[in-house]
Amino acid sequence: MDLLHQFINGQWVPAKSGAQRSIQNPFDQKVIAHVAEGDREDAKAAIKSAQNAFYQVEWSKISATERGKMIYELGNLIEAHKEKLAELETLNTGKTYTESLWDMDDIAGIFRYYGGLADKQAGEVIASPNPNTQSRLEREPVGVVGMICPWNYPLLQAAWKIAPALAAGCTLVIKPSEITPLTTIEWTRLAMQVGFPPGVINTVLGPGHSVGAELAENHSVDMISFTGGVLTGKKIMQAAAGNVKKVALELGGKNPHILFEDGDWQTAIDFILNGVFFHAGQICSAGTRLLVASGIHDQVVSLLEQRIRNIRLGNGMDEKTQMGPLISADQLQKVENHVQTAVQEGAKLLVGGERPEDPGLREGFFYAPTLLVGCEEDMRIVQEEVFGPVVHVEKFETEEEAIEKSNNTIYGLSGGFWSRDPERIDRVSKALRFGTVWVNDFNVYFTQAPWGGYKQSGLGRELGHTGLEEFQEIKHIYQNFNPQPINWFGK
Repeated sequence: MDLLHQFINGQWVPAKSGAQRSIQNPFDQKVIAHVAEGDREDAKAAIKSAQNAFYQVEWSKISATERGKMIYELGNLIEAHKEKLAELETLNTGKTYTESLWDMDDIAGIFRYYGGLADKQAGEVIASPNPNTQSRLEREPVGVVGMICPWNYPLLQAAWKIAPALAAGCTLVIKPSEITPLTTIEWTRLAMQVGFPPGVINTVLGPGHSVGAELAENHSVDMISFTGGVLTGKKIMQAAAGNVKKVALELGGKNPHILFEDGDWQTAIDFILNGVFFHAGQICSAGTRLLVASGIHDQVVSLLEQRIRNIRLGNGMDEKTQMGPLISADQLQKVENHVQTAVQEGAKLLVGGERPEDPGLREGFFYAPTLLVGCEEDMRIVQEEVFGPVVHVEKFETEEEAIEKSNNTIYGLSGGFWSRDPERIDRVSKALRFGTVWVNDFNVYFTQAPWGGYKQSGLGRELGHTGLEEFQEIKHIYQNFNPQPINWFGK
């Protein structure tokens, strides 16, 4: 099994320390790859390479149109290699191969979208109060961008950062999660086929406490873009203050899914399941917090219980599998602790709540799909992000109560509700304090629409036009065509 290296300044290189890491398949804990394990010194080399590429290499001279063509071509390459990429993603994360294929289609589309958008932002002339002058705005790349990417959607979440940053003209230092680096490494190989100059793209492998910390602290990094947990996000903000670098953060959520009695709640059952159990619930927008009107509560719970008991667990590469394992033993333990605490606090366990008994799943990090009822908004499981295959149900009596409970969270990423009443749809859509609100749907995103949250779900937006603007600075250029002295001083 060959050692997979880092990519710095156009070269595949081992870690300066010689350190390595073994990568496991969470389905059976078998080693599927060995990768270099970088540290601060590797990160510093990558940052220097990116800085040189931004200021001195031909990247800064390439037109936006040419950049766009390269990014679009990279999208085509991703589509051409999507089966291999999807297989790597499934082996590394445990999610089903079908889900991974969906991810790769999305990723190809993201690169094509930003490839097409790269040269569509012309300068803007704004009104000047003075005669014989011109005032205009130009958008310029922010510079060197450090990107710290999560383990749950390794290449998809990286693409949300990489494609717009390249379109803006930035240079990059990418740090995939140390436990799920395989698709990012393979993507880097594809990017090199397109012909990006050395130093424009750097992929550094290693843990957050060294590589990630260096990216956040280093004064030669102009911006840090991070997806992950709130506590780490706060540390990154503190570290970034050293040179007041620009910060973009996507920090997860506790996303309410509300069923009103006037909504099509029978159809909603399928959307609830999709919103919780895809990728074993390891999704920042997972709708694990289900709020159900008291008049339909028992019927909804009964239907959910039936469907959840029939979810098929297994190897993500098996086409019959509907849900794979959690990513690691640590994550499995966290989910177990959340459910145990919920029961201790008064929740009732209806389905799951344990590791499956199937001997074929014993070596993997599996947790049975779980349904909890009788939950209250002050319970830890209601307030904290579980990141596992667990749906917990709260009951409500009025629209106002549903809104108040939904907004009672430190997060503000996304939420959704079901109703047929146009006036209620308008009221509730406006009242929910979340960056995305779905009506009669759940967990839908697409490249053209911005993604990000309120409150402690983060700063900034990814995707859409705003996703490109995150990686740009605005420069005001003022020109006087007929300067005249005013003779104020010394006359």
